[in-house]
Amino acid sequence: MRRSGVTIALTVLLVLASASAAVAQTTTTTAAASSSTGASVLDKVKITIPSGAGTTAPVLKFAKPLNVKQSTHKVISEGTGDQLTQGQLATVNFVEVDTRTGKVVRTSYGATPQTVQLDPASGVPPLIEGLLATKVGGQVLVALAPKDYAKKLQGAVKGVKATDTLLFLMSPTKVTAARATGTAVPPVDGLPTVTLDAAGKPTVAVPSAVPASTSLVVQPLIKGDGPVVQAGQSVLVHYTGVVYATGKQFDSSWDRGQPASFVIGQGKVIPGWDKGIVGQTVGSQLLLVIPPADGYGANGNSQAGISGTDTLVFVVDILDAT
Repeated sequence: MRRSGVTIALTVLLVLASASAAVAQTTTTTAAASSSTGASVLDKVKITIPSGAGTTAPVLKFAKPLNVKQSTHKVISEGTGDQLTQGQLATVNFVEVDTRTGKVVRTSYGATPQTVQLDPASGVPPLIEGLLATKVGGQVLVALAPKDYAKKLQGAVKGVKATDTLLFLMSPTKVTAARATGTAVPPVDGLPTVTLDAAGKPTVAVPSAVPASTSLVVQPLIKGDGPVVQAGQSVLVHYTGVVYATGKQFDSSWDRGQPASFVIGQGKVIPGWDKGIVGQTVGSQLLLVIPPADGYGANGNSQAGISGTDTLVFVVDILDAT
């Protein structure tokens, strides 16, 4: 939860909100397409990896236009890391090309890799299916047919027509759990109680007979076994926030279907988050009871329906810290 009160979810590959970047012309080597699960149309795509791989997007060349009626994928290299499985979060580098024009319309290279929920229901199924065919460090090429992106992506990019095939080269660099994992901690009497649904989303019940704490409460609900979070790191979290006095939810990353990322311990978020999350371990789930002084202060946050006297309750799953 940002100090300003504006909650910004992660820019996500599957809703195609990342900024585009030009492909630099550098010394290159050509990546040969290996084991194939895609249609022969993808065999005609030449992939050139620039010498600045990781910061400069690979170059995709093909005879224009390259059109498909059915989305398909081809594993270029399987990778040697962990196998991607449904339900995980994957960090992905990608380049997207409009096959009508041959132009790069978006890429994460030279910017920030994207965090992708590996669940076909939460994104564009052919892209998820392509990623699930790879391991960390691999590459997969996906030709996305217009019928598979029109509802979610149409109009998202200037110059892309609803009849264009989109070509993605994606490379997963890391996978993490999509919810807190670790050892359950016994609940503490007098604090809000938390129940989780099948996906891990919390529901918070505030004890009506117990007044809100006037000091910050940091109570682990699950103790993760990952590294300790350090000030200045970017943390990847799922969270839900409610007002203590009413029990009313005012924000939840779970409802958006994607976790959020914040720099922690640097005054970029409300003090209760900086104080509560730094020093905890990745994989943990925290219950934070945050009085106004460690929340939005006397001014509150009218946009979220939070007054200057409201104590807040957050349930935070710490998924990663980098």
